[in-house]
Amino acid sequence: MTVSDGSSADGKKSLSDLAPLEAVLFDVDGTLCDSDPLHYYAFQVVLQEYGFNNGVPITEEFFIQNLAGKHNDEIVKNLFPKDIARGWKLTDDKEALVRRMVAEKLEAINGLYKVTKWVEDHGLKRAAVTNSPRINAELFINKLGLTDFFETLIVGCECEHAKPHPDPYLKALEVLKVSKDHTFIFEDSVSGIKAGVAAGMRVVGITTRNPEGLLMGANPTILIKDYNDPKLWAALEELEKKGIHAGNAA
Repeated sequence: MTVSDGSSADGKKSLSDLAPLEAVLFDVDGTLCDSDPLHYYAFQVVLQEYGFNNGVPITEEFFIQNLAGKHNDEIVKNLFPKDIARGWKLTDDKEALVRRMVAEKLEAINGLYKVTKWVEDHGLKRAAVTNSPRINAELFINKLGLTDFFETLIVGCECEHAKPHPDPYLKALEVLKVSKDHTFIFEDSVSGIKAGVAAGMRVVGITTRNPEGLLMGANPTILIKDYNDPKLWAALEELEKKGIHAGNAA
């Protein structure tokens, strides 16, 4: 349970405690853009073509529980444990299908540009941190017009471990040269929230497609519907009152 200033019901966690704020980190799929429907459709098509589940299309529940937010390496091992090579061919085909659909189907999460402007206006450092292949993430970020917004892109498969391990977020801190105690994360998946929490950071969970109860189990600091959610702006207002920049605290 969260309250308006972004703290938990027990008062132990709050975004305002991060002042002075140094950086904001963003996941990509489901956090910058509502891309899960593209991934769900692509998995349905390709898994049928590969005869998975005897050709019966996967359900959205199966997608959420077993595929959404997970790294392809984990997906391949779970779905095709006896034929890893075939599993990787499937994920390559699936990612290619997603890229073909991006131009017409990709939509930014509501309020995204409002929050990116807030980040820019406050002179904060920023990075995109994703489990998606680099080619996909770069395409999505470019289509959203955010190529110049991000200072760096951290990709899970280029780290020692992908999310839900903390490695990608720890690498982002290292690259940006910022502290975990003055940085927070936007994430939409259980694996992503777990990665951020494991890295010792506050995580703002976004209920883009994943059930609220599922996300709360990963222990986000605050849970919001989208970037227009009043809970988010109340939390950011409290952070501003404490002084976002060093030396500006009251």
